[in-house]
Order: sequence, then C-alpha cells, then structure tokens
Amino acid sequence: MRLVPHQNNHEITELFTKHFESLAPKSVKVKVTALHGGEPAVTPTDSKAFTAASMAFEEVWEKTPIPTRDGGSIPIVSLFKKELGLDTVLMGFGLDSDAIHSPNEHYGIKNFLIGIETIVAFYKHYSK
Repeated sequence: MRLVPHQNNHEITELFTKHFESLAPKSVKVKVTALHGGEPAVTPTDSKAFTAASMAFEEVWEKTPIPTRDGGSIPIVSLFKKELGLDTVLMGFGLDSDAIHSPNEHYGIKNFLIGIETIVAFYKHYSK
C-alpha cells in the first residue's frame, strides 16, 4: 500500500487487515502478513534541491518539468526526513510506457544517458 501524508503504516495495515477479514465469508480463513512498512514523505517544491533538479531537467530535456505526487515504496526517504531533517528529491528518467516491475519491463538507453547528463546538471545548479 502507498500512504499519503499523516498516515501511519502500522495503523493502515491494521485497518486494512480488519477490513479484508470482514469481507471474507466465515468459511474462508484470511491471513494478512505485513512484509515491510515505511512512512509517507512529501518533498517540498520550493527547496533549493528541488529548484536545482527542475532547472537541470529544463536544461537537459528542454522541457519545463511538472511536479507530481507519485507514489513509491522507498522507506528510507521518510527516515532521511525524520532522522536527518533532509528532504529527498527523486529524479526519474523512465517513462510510463517502461512498464516498471512488470514482466515486459524495459528502459531506453537514451533515457539512461540523458539521465546521467541531468544528474550532472543538477549538481551544477545545486552548487550555485
């Protein structure tokens, strides 16, 4: 499950388990196993790092990026914020058509190479 701000993974897992169990007929045994959990995180779009990333994408891709609230299961992101006070900027270079985590997942070499250029541009803009 992907969480949104102000949710807690333990509470949501418990609510999900109770709801899922309530849907099962009495003749069905339901067991929900939480394999891992992470708390939600949102990166502010007015930070120095986010601005540098945006400028890097505009420079290299020649397009103005549009910030989105995409989901991901990267628990370390919320820990960086909680323990270190650091916001994380996730810069993706894949396309929706890459079908990530599917049997026919693919990733274009062009995006890989342009992604490297974007990271270099990010460091250039971030250092200013």
